[in-house]
Amino acid sequence: MTTDMPQTLGWREWVGFPDIGIPQVKAKVDTGARTSSLHAFMVEAFERDGVPWVRFDMHPLQTSDSDVIRCEAPLVGQRSVRDSGGHEELRYVIETTITIGDSRLKAEVTLTDRDTMKFRVLLGRTAIRGKFLVDSGRSYLRGKKKRKVKRQPKV
Repeated sequence: MTTDMPQTLGWREWVGFPDIGIPQVKAKVDTGARTSSLHAFMVEAFERDGVPWVRFDMHPLQTSDSDVIRCEAPLVGQRSVRDSGGHEELRYVIETTITIGDSRLKAEVTLTDRDTMKFRVLLGRTAIRGKFLVDSGRSYLRGKKKRKVKRQPKV
């Protein structure tokens, strides 16, 4: 008898959003948060061929605002979300692919300005339910940050 055991995540992991051009960003895995959220600013809703879309910019590195990725995604809708401080905010919602190590999953993600937060992504329990367990004492169990390979100059 074979059972598919869920993989284990640490409390922080490197995740990617290939559908919207984000190769890798550090995420906090938060089972206390129902919804996942992604750092976004300069958010603008628009229509493409009669379908609602949203475009936004995001800073992929938590210690830098010099790198910017411009993203676009079909808009699922808007949702009222209460943050950890109890403040309610109306946020745009997209559905996108999230990569965690070798795993790929589709999840709804809200867009909000996380510039003042330590992590650009909050991975909530709805996205990981049934697929992953969380070991709150460990980090980066699904892999380390992929480093760019520096090319050596030709002599």
